[in-house]
Amino acid sequence: MSNKAKIIAVVLAAGRGTRAGGPISKQWQPLLGKPLIAWTIEPFLANPLVSQVVVVHHLDDKNLLSKLPTKILCVAGGANRNDSVRRALAAIKTLAPDFVLIHDAARPCLDQSLLSKCIAAMLADGASAPAVAVQDTLWRSTDQVFDTINRANVFRAQTPQCFAYALIQSAHKSVQITATDDVQIVQAAGHVVTIVAGNEDNIKVTLPGDFARAKQILRGRMKIRVGNGFDVHQFGTGSALTLCGVTLPYKSRLIGHSDADVGMHAVTDAIYGALARGDIGQHFPSSDPQWKGAASDIFLKHSIALARDMGFRVENVDCTLICEFPKIGPHAQSMRVQMAEIMGLDVDQVSIKATTSETLGFTGREEGIAAMASASLVSL
Repeated sequence: MSNKAKIIAVVLAAGRGTRAGGPISKQWQPLLGKPLIAWTIEPFLANPLVSQVVVVHHLDDKNLLSKLPTKILCVAGGANRNDSVRRALAAIKTLAPDFVLIHDAARPCLDQSLLSKCIAAMLADGASAPAVAVQDTLWRSTDQVFDTINRANVFRAQTPQCFAYALIQSAHKSVQITATDDVQIVQAAGHVVTIVAGNEDNIKVTLPGDFARAKQILRGRMKIRVGNGFDVHQFGTGSALTLCGVTLPYKSRLIGHSDADVGMHAVTDAIYGALARGDIGQHFPSSDPQWKGAASDIFLKHSIALARDMGFRVENVDCTLICEFPKIGPHAQSMRVQMAEIMGLDVDQVSIKATTSETLGFTGREEGIAAMASASLVSL
């Protein structure tokens, strides 16, 4: 099966999760500074094989959806888990998915390694799910033990459970049973599901104490990098210039080997710096004629792809443009939107602002524009 297949992740978040305690459903409770569900969806957003993430929510949580990235598709859940899955499958039909990954919102510690293994098995076999072999002795009991269960070939099921879209849709239409996961539905429809070796860290937050364990796992896994970038371009004869991807009419243009987008260059160098991978000049040397007049988003997209290849994603960028003119304020929001789109971020992860140098130096003499930027990266 081609890796170009369209894969959609469905995150089930319509449950109430009352055993976890707290004033709101567990998936919306804070975990290391953001809602638990934000950690849950991150691996899917960061995986280049996943084209769309869908969150199935409870109607009572509609006011909390603004906490999610705008690129998330939100679907109202049903009366039970099966209904919620069916609603999600119906909602994505027009997107023509080839495969669907169904994941519990209460599992915030999924890592890219396990996700990639699940996807690979799904692409090969049509259906896969992670599970962990049971190591403990199992008893059947009420208050007293009355039976010991043979633990051979017994597994603890995890998610994401991954299926060909046609398979899971057909199974949910043909099987009407009360199920606790989608593997049961698919099995009841007569299909085989490949087991992928799960991960003990892929826990399901169920009880209050599970939040502490999730924090420990996420803290131990997270790596943070910070980089800085600085760039300068002088003015030349012209009638427009490009800053942070937005073209502004002006009495001059900026001179450079590429399109001289000084703001985008600074951000790009900040990302390269965080990765300890040099600067734009090393990746796209000015001695190479193919980059003459090139659009700077080529460089920025390259830095984002390099970050992903090295196991990181950009958490936020902050860029300051230093100039007397043109005035940046009226265009700052458009610049944020454009930069966010190029980097695949939400607008609130991108800061663009400006300052003058109080008529001092080359920027004060209106000889050019300088830009400085910072970027923070976190591990996938």
